[in-house]
Amino acid sequence: MAREFQRGHKARISDLTAGTDLYVGVQISGPGLTFDISCFGLDADERLSDDRYFIFFNQPKSPEESLQLLGPQAGDTESFRVTLEKIPQQIKKLSFTATLDGAGQMSQIGPGYIRIVAGGEEVARYPFSGSEFSTERAVMLGDFYFKDVWRFAAVGQGFDGGLDALLKNFGGEVAEEEPAAPQQPQPQAGGAVPGFAPPAFGVPGTPAPAPAPMPQPAAQGFAPSPGVTPPAPAPSVHAAPTIVAPLNTPPGGSPVPPPPAPPPFGHPGQQPPAPSAPPPPGYGAQPHAPHVPQAPAPPPGYGQPTPPPGYGQPPPPGQMPPGQVLPGQMPGRQAPYGVPQGASQGAPRTPGVLGALQMFKETPTGQRWTQQNPKLVRADLGMGGQPVLARQGSMVLYQGKVDFSYKGAGFSGRIVGNATGQEMQLMRCTGQGQVFFAEDATMLHPIELQGDAVCVSAESVLAFDESLQYEVRRIEGHGIPGGALFTMQFQGTGTIVVKTHGVPVVLPVTPTTFADANAVVAWSAASQVIVSSQVRMRRNSYPGDTGESVNLQFRGAPGNFIVVQPYEI
Repeated sequence: MAREFQRGHKARISDLTAGTDLYVGVQISGPGLTFDISCFGLDADERLSDDRYFIFFNQPKSPEESLQLLGPQAGDTESFRVTLEKIPQQIKKLSFTATLDGAGQMSQIGPGYIRIVAGGEEVARYPFSGSEFSTERAVMLGDFYFKDVWRFAAVGQGFDGGLDALLKNFGGEVAEEEPAAPQQPQPQAGGAVPGFAPPAFGVPGTPAPAPAPMPQPAAQGFAPSPGVTPPAPAPSVHAAPTIVAPLNTPPGGSPVPPPPAPPPFGHPGQQPPAPSAPPPPGYGAQPHAPHVPQAPAPPPGYGQPTPPPGYGQPPPPGQMPPGQVLPGQMPGRQAPYGVPQGASQGAPRTPGVLGALQMFKETPTGQRWTQQNPKLVRADLGMGGQPVLARQGSMVLYQGKVDFSYKGAGFSGRIVGNATGQEMQLMRCTGQGQVFFAEDATMLHPIELQGDAVCVSAESVLAFDESLQYEVRRIEGHGIPGGALFTMQFQGTGTIVVKTHGVPVVLPVTPTTFADANAVVAWSAASQVIVSSQVRMRRNSYPGDTGESVNLQFRGAPGNFIVVQPYEI
């Protein structure tokens, strides 16, 4: 019997079927609506780094045929064949999407679904309808993603901008079509009307055979496979205007190559060369210009002011002063959020306030929990249907219809919390919307549990799914005030957001792993924890005590871990 998913639900594919040769069917329809159904093969950064893994009507299969477009069949609007063991290692996610071709909105669609069939038997189905959407024109229906094993997630999230916004989200772009060159009059056979243009594809019975159609430039990054018939010249969403990078095409002309790369730190319009220094050889030279003897070419960068480190491009390795980061860049990150890796950060992409704040835009994903930056996380309450429990006062922003209510621990819970120091003052967040959480600018780390367990101090918990089970766990020890240490254990399927002061370190558990009880944040629940006490009357009664009286020793099988922050509570 097929397992029915709701939006936000996830599961290991191995829990659904033992097969790896899968059929994925999509059924979507609406009155007067036309859809393009595609599959994006994404890398570990959820980017379309290899265009050959964009599977759509004009590119029906990947190079090794691990992804194949099968067409409409068995009642499905579109279908795919996915062979998991053939998928190359660099592909970490398969996103199945539906895009409107023409006018309309996803709120107009009727009941539909995305389903998985293995061995002729349907094993999973995510049903959806127009009531789940509003003005979206492109939606991500479901994902296959690799996280130690292949898993399936019901997504059901979309974009108002249609295909353009969908491609931009995955790091792609739609190239601008070049204006078609005027057709030259062809010599006509007897009786032909002068100036009559033959059809683009030769039709039998025309006065003269049509010339071979000129190959049209494909959309940048999405070239059709050899032997596939190019799409009809009718307007299509796959021929939308450029949204990221315009082509270097002069008015009325064909594409020309860009000028030679300027010297280091030199960008036209940003760092003009000094008047006294000649430009690099060949830069800006007109074609067919008479030869004029010139002085030897100056070395690169000669005559241009040397900007400070961090302007336009990062300084060479080893020259960044300690503690200094690039403008807008966060410590420990290669680039600020919202800016692609390697993009110039010296000036805003577009003028105005929006251009200056572009790097801080909200990060859109189809996940229930999304980290916006190292100190801010967003929960989508509409996915999964489960409320979120969060520390009181941790909400900084919300969108949609969200209700906040007090979450009491009960009489016994308050007694246990007061006695153990593991009391959590919580609120329940319910409704249909997105809630943003943060607290005291601490760093946040969403941890997804798939039936396993993790131990976290109550002081280090910011928010978690209400579906998780949690309880106080006792750590036995001697020589500690109260005779024991305590922590919280979370178990089940869901996400818990852990906060740390500073960037933490994750260490594997070995017999010689010790951690300060005030600095450890979390550890795998399967680890054995032993209190190592060094309390001595003489050692603690006189000045000169080390301050490291109580440590925790961790033991466990390979695969267990501990998380320690550079801060003591």
